[in-house]
Amino acid sequence: MLHSKYPTSSQDTTVDTQHKNEGKKIKGRVVLMKKVVLDVNDLKASILDRVDELLGKAVSLRLISSVNGDPENELKGKVGKPAYLENWVTTIAPLTAGEAAFDVTFDWEKEIGVPGAFVVRNEHHSEFYLKTLTLEDVPGEGRVHFVCNSWVYPADKYKKDRVFFSNKTYLSSDTPKPLQKFREEELVNLRGDDEERGELQEWDRVYDYAYYNDLGNPDKGPEYARPVLGGSIEYPYPRRGKTGRPATKTDPNTESRLKLIQILNVYVPRDERFGPIKMSDLLAYVLKSIPQVLKPEIRDLLVGNKDEFESMEEVLKLYEGGLELPDGILKYISDSTPGEIFKELFRTDGEKFLKFPVPQVIKEDKSAWRTDEEFARELLAGVNPVTIRRLQEFPPSSELDREVYGDQTSQITKEHIEHNLNGLTIDEAIMNNKLFILNHHDAWMPYLRRINTTSTKAYASRTLLFLNNDGTLKPIAIELSLPHPDGDQFGCISKVYTPSSQGVESSIWQFAKGYALVNDSGCHQLFSHWLRAHAVTEPFVIAANRQLSVLHPIHKLLHPHFRGTMNANASARQVLTNAGGVIEEIIFASKFSMEWSSAMYKDWTFPDQALPADLIKRGVAVEDSSASHGVRLLIEDYPYAADGLELWTAIKTWVKDYCSFYYKNDQMVQNDSELQSWWKELRGVGHSDKKEEPWWPKMQTCDELIESCTTIIYIASAHHAAINYGQYSIGGFVPNRPTLSRRFMPEEGTPEYEELRTNPDKAFLKTFAPQLPTLLGMATVEILSRHPTDELYLGQRDTAEWTTDADILQASEDFKKNLEAIEAKIEKMNKDERLKNRFGPAKIPYTLLYPSSEPGLTNKGVPTSINI
Repeated sequence: MLHSKYPTSSQDTTVDTQHKNEGKKIKGRVVLMKKVVLDVNDLKASILDRVDELLGKAVSLRLISSVNGDPENELKGKVGKPAYLENWVTTIAPLTAGEAAFDVTFDWEKEIGVPGAFVVRNEHHSEFYLKTLTLEDVPGEGRVHFVCNSWVYPADKYKKDRVFFSNKTYLSSDTPKPLQKFREEELVNLRGDDEERGELQEWDRVYDYAYYNDLGNPDKGPEYARPVLGGSIEYPYPRRGKTGRPATKTDPNTESRLKLIQILNVYVPRDERFGPIKMSDLLAYVLKSIPQVLKPEIRDLLVGNKDEFESMEEVLKLYEGGLELPDGILKYISDSTPGEIFKELFRTDGEKFLKFPVPQVIKEDKSAWRTDEEFARELLAGVNPVTIRRLQEFPPSSELDREVYGDQTSQITKEHIEHNLNGLTIDEAIMNNKLFILNHHDAWMPYLRRINTTSTKAYASRTLLFLNNDGTLKPIAIELSLPHPDGDQFGCISKVYTPSSQGVESSIWQFAKGYALVNDSGCHQLFSHWLRAHAVTEPFVIAANRQLSVLHPIHKLLHPHFRGTMNANASARQVLTNAGGVIEEIIFASKFSMEWSSAMYKDWTFPDQALPADLIKRGVAVEDSSASHGVRLLIEDYPYAADGLELWTAIKTWVKDYCSFYYKNDQMVQNDSELQSWWKELRGVGHSDKKEEPWWPKMQTCDELIESCTTIIYIASAHHAAINYGQYSIGGFVPNRPTLSRRFMPEEGTPEYEELRTNPDKAFLKTFAPQLPTLLGMATVEILSRHPTDELYLGQRDTAEWTTDADILQASEDFKKNLEAIEAKIEKMNKDERLKNRFGPAKIPYTLLYPSSEPGLTNKGVPTSINI
């Protein structure tokens, strides 16, 4: 009888393989970053770690089986013997935040088989950032890769050992049974369900919710008290990340605040914190923003007895050479500040104080910003291109409650505008989609009476615009309104201004545009930017980390788009949106700013954040199945909308390809326990003030999942990019985009009117550009508009091996190619002279939705997430 040299059964094969692999070693490589403080190694931590190594306290890893459960431990995957990182002492990390690679060698254990996770214990004194573990030549599997991207603190900081999973993707129900308990326990750890805790510490990994009760500082005085946002009908708001800080002494409902010097240590889960490069940028931001907390004597030295620019030439000097340092300032700095903390702000190397880059809006033409054409173009291609609407009734009406606010109907008449409609009647212009409106009347009117009790003197505005045959817009009337002096119930008093290019009337028209822009700037920062991007996204981040395992496909899809958002928001609450912070200093709504954004949240809906839905709701587009994106723009040359729709379609195609791979039918969506828990918690807790709203997607179908994920990604990437990264280019020259007003419109017969007639620029600057808030605003938007060197742009991942699914990796590559094609299309459109709104009088090409960018102040680039 002939005998085959091959085993005759799978059992014989297994026995033979096990025998063959006895004594086998599995080689692995760990990539990590040792602890750093900003860009410099923590030498003390490094020395202590070396001592730990010499004493036998090392970093150990144990593999967890994905195929064999332990009957003595709830059938959780078998855990292997420890292996240790090799040569920690001799492997010296570079003096920057660089990576170091370490070898690790495991004994192959047949009880482990194919590992699906591993346990890591850090017995050192300091934390390190664990990037990846890669195993080579695992019997029965080959290469196994683990994407970690997490800070690992000393073991005594944790109640449970840290567990990391391989880069495979599983719905909860498909998880290998030996890994299921580990998957569930990891989510419990992130929720902190089994912990009693007070103030959260930097090593805590707890994602939880809190109200916006950290804005005020009543212990500093009653003028610093602010209402709690969230949890009430009066002040609804999205939830933010919990810190656990104790209450203030004055008000038990207000959370105590950190000192400014502690801003870099504000609690967010450690893996949500910025990396070293981003931290450096944040420090630069704090230093640039120091004027808000400068002692009065420094303020006096800087601005002397005046708080105003004398001329446009004085403003332009900020870009051409900076300001002269007043006598005494250098001595005060050297006597009163530690080290080089003010190096970013005060130069002592011969450079003048506060020299800024030249904003693009004045780079080519220093007067183009004054034109009506540029004013109108920026409503379509500026930093707040998401507010303009099509006018569908005349005169514009108000939706404010008549019993409370009286008659707020617009006082603009046909006599004001009909001569500017190119021969059309008002009805014909409306019918032909020729009239548009920038309407900030209803939003600001209920707050104006209180706002104007501060140093602000502002109006509520309506701006009407006509669509020319060449695709450009022209402003044809601006209505400025104030609450009736006898009471809100009597309505408002309004005055209408129309374009003029002659004498004092042209200066008055310039003032009217300024007041309209003040309204729009407040809407931009507090609603379009902060609320619609930053604040509403944070609950998505928290809920995803609490309810979606890192193994879950939707977690893997969305995680890059949540990078840095919690840290950005937490830092903003410390220096930007807090009582007395930057926003209250530079935005006309002053101490009512965040309260006003709460009022805007009352009308926020998640489905309307989808770009096509937003455009249709604003009347600037209509559904059209024959159009390339399913909608047809009524302003064809609308750069934000045109480029945005390109990105929206590319994102949705990617999301559809991705979700369709894991969800074959609606029932799979309905039966996904983690997905359903995420969506339920997001609505019921993260956005609980809106949880009863019927418009929320039910998350019962594949279409709802695809649309929701597309919307989340669009908000975090394209929407935020469009309203953030052009801020310095457009608003770095404050006269072009004023954020506050300190005087009302000059009335004939007054000294203010005479100054307007004889020196219009000085009158304009007195009203719209007080010196210190202007400098603070310029410094702020310069930092916010910059890309760091470690930026990730749409379509990019921080590791190439983020999943093992080849079809998904191919779809990801297709997405990148689509984005490259969009870049080429944007470049081509920006060279098309027929598309006048893409360039304009100021000669600024519209590149804010150009997907990629270099580091720095580039006025382009779509990062994956809201990270500044």
